[in-house]
Amino acid sequence: MKEISLYVMAVLYAGLGINHFVHPRFYLKIMPPRLPYHLALVNISGICEVLFALLLLPAATRHIAAWLIILLLIAIFPANIYMAMKWQRKHHPYLWIAYARLPLQLVLIWWAWVYS
Repeated sequence: MKEISLYVMAVLYAGLGINHFVHPRFYLKIMPPRLPYHLALVNISGICEVLFALLLLPAATRHIAAWLIILLLIAIFPANIYMAMKWQRKHHPYLWIAYARLPLQLVLIWWAWVYS
């Protein structure tokens, strides 16, 4: 089961990383305005997600990949908070998704930690 979970995680992060390039507007909209170079940061985080997903697969790099994923999840947490605050101000119909993402980050961190 742990091996299946690992492959699911790798596919998830690879897919999310690719999505940064397929639908960059979504990620650009949730970038906190105080951060510079929004498109570059979206692209960098997409590359990181794909790279870290690939690094999860070999046992030799799994430990570092898991820690890199944890650090990435911590780094993008402010964007999730910003998205929730922005969607609340705009009475966005999918505000519940923004709020659900916040505790989901903890679950994702735990999931990566399992492989650290």
